Amino acid sequence: MTAPQRREGRLPAGLTFRQEPRPADVEPVGRLASSSGFFYPAEVAVAVELIEERLAKGLRSGYHFIFADLAGRPAAYSCFGPIACTEVSFDLYWIVVDEDLRGRGLGRELLARTEAAVAALGGRRIYVETSARPQYQPTRSFYENVGYRLEAALRDFYAPGDDKLIYLKVLPEPQPTRPTAG
Repeated sequence: MTAPQRREGRLPAGLTFRQEPRPADVEPVGRLASSSGFFYPAEVAVAVELIEERLAKGLRSGYHFIFADLAGRPAAYSCFGPIACTEVSFDLYWIVVDEDLRGRGLGRELLARTEAAVAALGGRRIYVETSARPQYQPTRSFYENVGYRLEAALRDFYAPGDDKLIYLKVLPEPQPTRPTAG
């Protein structure tokens, strides 16, 4: 068997999106986060905790999800939510794409849908935290290429030599709709 070929910018056929998590999503969330090779086991456990919290408490949890399903199974997802004690700021907690599907535009599409969902919830600022470790250079490039800018660097945050980088994207203000003559 050969490795799947990546076709730059081509979303897989049959891809569907949804916002409501299901109990059957818990295992795929953990699998997707774990298979990325980026996250420590404790971080993967947090990813699973967030979906379990959403399933238990619904929207009161403050966690929102967008899933990209392929053949009925999650192939990617994002998790985001409002930042407590702010009026228009949201955190993007997770955006994870199945390794076999990276480089095909799925991350960009998922992020665009996440930004639209944040805007629909009244959000105007999205913050993303990531590591400064060399392994995360593709992640940082991804955010920079889709309009996020480095807002802050917290030195030695995760561990000595592992800074926390905080990226920000300010969403456009909604344009008022004009009534049409009719």
